[in-house]
Amino acid sequence: MAILPIVKYPAPVLKRRAEEIKKVTKEIRRLIDNMAETMYDAPGVGLAAPQVGESLRLIVVDPTGEEAKELIALVNPEVIAGEGEIIGEEGCLSVPGVRCDVKRWAKVKVKGYDPFKEKMVEIEAKDLLARIFQHEIDHLNGLIFLDRLGRVKRELYKRRYLKHLKELEKKSNNSK
Repeated sequence: MAILPIVKYPAPVLKRRAEEIKKVTKEIRRLIDNMAETMYDAPGVGLAAPQVGESLRLIVVDPTGEEAKELIALVNPEVIAGEGEIIGEEGCLSVPGVRCDVKRWAKVKVKGYDPFKEKMVEIEAKDLLARIFQHEIDHLNGLIFLDRLGRVKRELYKRRYLKHLKELEKKSNNSK
């Protein structure tokens, strides 16, 4: 297994709809393992394939954030039902240093192929797990959590993040 580099916004792979996976191959299984290791190392509670530069409809999540405690991997996942509303703080491994309140469904039903069980599954989730599923599936559709904000807030956060990113790059170049 390997820890993969996490792609940072505004990388083009984060802005486009990811491609469906036709078959779970050895390469896809290796990617799942590497994504899980990367997520735990980051540390994070969810990771979508576009975040590691792969435009594929694949996510790994673990609401505990503890290595392999409650790991879920889903191929071609989709939210098939949602209800209620909850506002809570979110961050993203692809948008480091930014956290803000995002409105999501309180409960969701997600459908996808579970490569561990080797079958299609439906998972009902609420609270944190529901938020994680929605966040990661957004990545598969070319959205980041900032896209869920109103126009003014979204532009403010994006401008602030891009300024922060330039400062980090400047520091990195100065230390070389």
